[in-house]
Amino acid sequence: MEVNRRDFLKIAGAGIGTLVLPSLDVKAAAIPGNLENAHAMLYDATKCVGCRACQVACKKRAGLPYVMDENQLYEMPTDLNGDTWTIIKLYQDTETYSYVKKQCMHCVAPACASVCPVAALEKTPEGPVVYHSYKCIGCRYCMTACPFDVPKYEWDETNPIIQKCDFCADLQAAGQQPACSAACPTGALISGTRAEMLAIAHQRLADHPDQYFNHVYGEYEVGGTSMLYIAGISYEKLGYPTLKNQPIPDITWPYMKAVPFVFFGMAGAMSAIYYWTHRNKEEEEG
Repeated sequence: MEVNRRDFLKIAGAGIGTLVLPSLDVKAAAIPGNLENAHAMLYDATKCVGCRACQVACKKRAGLPYVMDENQLYEMPTDLNGDTWTIIKLYQDTETYSYVKKQCMHCVAPACASVCPVAALEKTPEGPVVYHSYKCIGCRYCMTACPFDVPKYEWDETNPIIQKCDFCADLQAAGQQPACSAACPTGALISGTRAEMLAIAHQRLADHPDQYFNHVYGEYEVGGTSMLYIAGISYEKLGYPTLKNQPIPDITWPYMKAVPFVFFGMAGAMSAIYYWTHRNKEEEEG
């Protein structure tokens, strides 16, 4: 039995305090199996020139509105939001600078899918984490669980939904590259299988150890991601959170499998999950 937004509102309106979804295997939706041969991308920050061709290509393919700078000359959003699924930012200090690309990480074991009570978010065997808006009940647990702060809510819309990068799942299913990697003119963004991207990343680190920070971000963090990164400076400086290797669904699943599904209990569980996934950031800011 699938529960969509309308069905959920009917249940809530009737005053039902609990929601039982016996046929939804949320953990299975979050972890489909070995994904080393699934779609992945590698972003090499040392090759990025900040042209934002990937950003514009994403908007064009997804039909998202452009966010212009104050002079109306460039597509210049300031952060990920309901209208921006990927963004190029600039890190700069007194000694160095680097561009950095932010988007959904398409985790191997995504926290967002593991906490969704209606399986509106799904990790596909092909690699992308996709969002089924017709299932979404607007609980926004995915926003709390994501350690990368990626899912965004359309707060200004009458019928809001979650927005995030879908990894161009339709293009990849047709044997094409994601729009962002296809648009990159410098090779900073390439696509292939996760195993291929990891092999290329490690080869670059080995060939040019003086050029790169010695770590492939996303290889092991929270169980691994389908978006992989290499850079010339530390990932903390580029705004990537320091995370443990343990997949977050290993933590969330004991709460999600509880029947009946009690909302107040889940609220407490989500508070604990939010603390676990964001505590490093809070410690750094403190």
